[in-house]
Order: sequence, then C-alpha cells, then structure tokens
Amino acid sequence: MSETSRSQAHLHRDTPAGTAAPAGQRGFGARRTALGVSELVQAALPLIAEWLPTQRWYAGKGRPITGLTPVVGTPLQVGDPALLHLLLRVEHAATAGAPHGDLYQLLLGIRSQGPADIEPTAVLGRLSQGPYDGAALYDAVHDPELTGRLLEHLATGDRFGSLSFRRTPGSGLPANLPGRASTAEQSNSSVIYGTSYILKLFRRIHPGTNPDLELSLALSRAGSTRIPRVAAWFESRLERAEPATLGLLQRYLPEAEDGWELALDQVGRLKGDPSPGNFAIEAHRLGRATAEVHRVLARSMPVARLDRAQTRQLATAMADRLDSAVAAVPGLMRYRAALRSAFQQLADAHPDGMPVQRIHGDLHLGQAMRTPHGWVLLDFEGEPAKSVAERREPQTALRDVAAMLRSFDYAAAHLLAGGPPDPELAHLAAAWAQRNRTAFCAGYTAGGGTDPAASPELMRALEIDKAVYEVVYEARHRPSWLPIPLAAINRLALTV
Repeated sequence: MSETSRSQAHLHRDTPAGTAAPAGQRGFGARRTALGVSELVQAALPLIAEWLPTQRWYAGKGRPITGLTPVVGTPLQVGDPALLHLLLRVEHAATAGAPHGDLYQLLLGIRSQGPADIEPTAVLGRLSQGPYDGAALYDAVHDPELTGRLLEHLATGDRFGSLSFRRTPGSGLPANLPGRASTAEQSNSSVIYGTSYILKLFRRIHPGTNPDLELSLALSRAGSTRIPRVAAWFESRLERAEPATLGLLQRYLPEAEDGWELALDQVGRLKGDPSPGNFAIEAHRLGRATAEVHRVLARSMPVARLDRAQTRQLATAMADRLDSAVAAVPGLMRYRAALRSAFQQLADAHPDGMPVQRIHGDLHLGQAMRTPHGWVLLDFEGEPAKSVAERREPQTALRDVAAMLRSFDYAAAHLLAGGPPDPELAHLAAAWAQRNRTAFCAGYTAGGGTDPAASPELMRALEIDKAVYEVVYEARHRPSWLPIPLAAINRLALTV
C-alpha cells in the first residue's frame, strides 16, 4: 500500500466514540455529528502550504514545498469549535545535505467564527469548500478552550486509534484548566496550564521515543529534583516504526529564572561596575546540578566504554565535521591544521578508550532554570540537527560540560555586541567568562563528575567540536555573531 493510500485509509476513520456534537450545537457542528476528516484535510491543504513556511519551528525554510501527504488525521473534538490532530508529511525540493521530507504535527482548530484575540500568525485562513465552507482554520495551540481539551485527554489516558495519551502513576492531573501558548520562540510549541503544568508539543516528528521524554522519565522515576517531573505524554504508533513521541507534559516552574537571562543581566552590569555580583557562585551550583544529573543517568540508563578504535573513530568524526565546516566557512582554513592536531591528541591521550553514558546533549544556559530550591535542567532532546538515533547514543559526559563552557563565552560576548571596539570592556568580558567557566568545572567536580582538568585533550577537542558547529550555524543564520565562535577557535588553536 502506498503512503498516500495509507493516509487516506487513516483519514476516513472519522469520529472516535464519545465525541459527537451536543444536541442543539450551533454552527457547522450542528450539521454534522462527525468530523469529516478527509474532506476537511483536503480543503485545508492549500492553506497549510502557505502557512507552514512562516512558522518559527518549520525546518524547511528556503526549500520549496513539492508535496503534502496527510499521514494520520484524528478528531479530538467535534462541533463548534472542532479540534483535529494531523500528522503531515512535507516534501521539499532536493537540497544538498538536507532531507527530502519531514513529518510534522499540527493541531488544527475549526470555528464557524474565528477565535477572539488570537495571534495573527496562528490563523491559516478560511476554508472555501466542503461542509466547513467559510469556517476559520487556525493553529489550535493558541485556543485556550481546545488546549484545555488536550489536557483532558492526557488526564484520562484516552486512546484514539494510533494516538495514545499516557500519564505517570499518581500524577492526579486536573481536567479543567485552559492552556495558554508560550510566547518564547523555539523549535517546538509550548502550552502553559495555570501555574501547574507545561506541555511541550514536538512539531517535527521522528519515529521512536524522543530523548526528552526518555531521559526525563528516567530522571523522574529515579526521584531526581534537577528536572521538572513528568506528568504525562502522548504518542502515535506509525506503521512499521516505533511509537513517535508527540508531546510531553511536565510540572511548570513559575518562580524559576532563566539561566541565560540571569547571566546576561550580570554581564550587562559590567559596563557600570567591574564587580556587579558574584555569578560564579551560581555557576558552581549549576556545575554541581549537572554532575548530579549525570550520576543519576549513569545509574538509570545503559553505560558503555569506547575502546581504543572507537575513541579514534570519535576523533575522526570530529575531524570530518571540521573539514565540512571549512568547506562551508573558508575563514576556518587557517586553523584547520592546528584543530586536526587537537583531535589527533585526543585519540593519543586515551589509548584505553573512555566511558560513555546518556547525557543532555545540548546543554547551555538557556536550558537551565534557577528555582528557589536550586538549578533545574530542561529540554533533553539533544542537538536538533542530529537524528533521534544519534541523540540516543551514549557519549562522554564531558561533552555537556564543554557545551556549557561555550555558553558562558556567548553570554560574555553580549557585552561587546553592537558597539565600537573597547579593549577594557573586552578584558572584563573575557575575565567574567573565565571566572564562571572555572567555577562551573569546580562545581561539576565537587558534585561527583569527572574532573575536566584531568582530561585536557578531551575537553579541548570537545570545545573545538562545539565551536566548529557554532561557526557553521552563525555563518548561515546570524552572520553578525560569527566573531564569537571564531574567537574561541582562535584561542583554542593557540593551545595545541
């Protein structure tokens, strides 16, 4: 059976039991007690094709859409308003190094009258054919009534065909909270329920358990206080594949402060006061929290040890990524020999291999929140550019440490952005970064993590690898920020 045929077979499985429109329901819901999924999706596809490329989380920017294939459509509420859950395959024009197609999750709201006070970017338009002719079609993430319906399904553990809602034992979820869309720009969408819960909706869907759910569940079950506890999640069982994680509901931390914003506030004060406060205390505490998370993951998840050949493969992979980066950003060429030498030194320094385990995979200050009870880590998805299989591979725990060190550099560099060269300010920024890098490593060691100072070749190689990734990212997306990772490359090359 072709993908299109499979799609249509799913789409004709209309309304689940118990979702008929109430008697007397006005609007288009009064004319139908079942949501005509196939007709609705076909009418919506032209609007979806125009709307998708405008969304922050859409990964196909710059590549024309060549096809839209509905995979599974599931009505979660009928009537007026109606709520349709849709998994949609988006095909793109071929581009070097980019996949030809991606699977996306959409939550579509349908109302005879458009919802009040909705963000203009959430509106797809008006349907122009079928039984829903003239109805407003929009991103239901921005509709508190419909996101409240989603929480009800999570609270009761409902199942609709291939779509399953699951909750952790004893979570005691309320079923009457409307949800408000988070305004933070990110690669997913988040819905906040009062001051109690936050639901992350994964937009770009991959088969298999998302690492964020996998690791958050492991940490929650182990009793870790360094993450928001998992309350529920939902998933879809795609044909011939593992169930794909679609959403993750966790405790909300209304009193928490974003680590990135805290760091920028401290850095900003350097302009008027060379000693604006000791953020290094917080950096030390964050290091301890990171080590605690690593220790729990090592106890709760499989661990392994790279042998000598695998360690050399690790160094070779870093060198290959460098060569690709040099091709994309020629300014890296003058550092190539020194950086490749650093990777070779990594392989030579670990003839007996090294231990590996599950880690955060994309740790930075924006993934850490300071609460009244200490630091909490968020978003265990790993690097979005990597496949789910790659993100689930055990890695050296010091990769997370190196990533956080790069984050301190980025925070310090904000002090110099947009202004004329200022050697004194540059010195203060560099000193701030180094002070907090040192404090973080000390806290990590005190918390039971491997002492970064005991593995200088590994730490240098990991930080170079991260900075090379940053160079390519900034060159493509934020050219004005390119000097930040290039400065790190220059500094690290001089240490080889």
